[in-house]
Amino acid sequence: MPKSLKSPEFGAPLPAASPSSDAVELLWRRRSTPADFLGEPGPDAETLNAILTIGARAPDHRRVVPFRFVVFEGAARAAFGDVLAQTFAVDNPAAEERRVEFERRRFLRAPVVIAVISSINPEHKTPAWEQALTAGAVCQNMLIAASAFGFAAQWITEWYAFHDGINEALSMTEDEKVAGYIYVGTAKEDPKERARPVLEDIVTRFH
Repeated sequence: MPKSLKSPEFGAPLPAASPSSDAVELLWRRRSTPADFLGEPGPDAETLNAILTIGARAPDHRRVVPFRFVVFEGAARAAFGDVLAQTFAVDNPAAEERRVEFERRRFLRAPVVIAVISSINPEHKTPAWEQALTAGAVCQNMLIAASAFGFAAQWITEWYAFHDGINEALSMTEDEKVAGYIYVGTAKEDPKERARPVLEDIVTRFH
């Protein structure tokens, strides 16, 4: 990871809070960048390792670690694209060749794609729902980390996250699901703000 960062040692005291106007600004304006808007360069190996490390610091009740990562870089993106194209063509024999080629190029939309796999341990006393939420928190951590390092990112699933054949290609077990694919790169154009929830519509106070 970047030389200025070092993971704290086990048992080391950590600040309970870290006031930061920069962090507040980042979160206040957080916006996903569509994968189609991404391009080179992507994070170098050191920065990518830091993004993964920060992702793994998500809240995790009883330290189950109910997640894992599959990283796609370089030629691996095209190789996995071949798997997507072949699978799509078999499932959709009437599809036009241009659509099959679109599937083949999906992972070429960004320099780095990270599959976050939710790996629930059904035997653990931590409820499966809590374990699934941890994987979601991992994805959010990674979006924030990517932005903090100067990269744009999007957390998406799309059809291949729910396809048994694709998941088999990732050596996933029956207890695993894709929490999301995180596309990371440099924005070719800035995304526009979208509609946000009206706070009064989603907040009640218990009396």
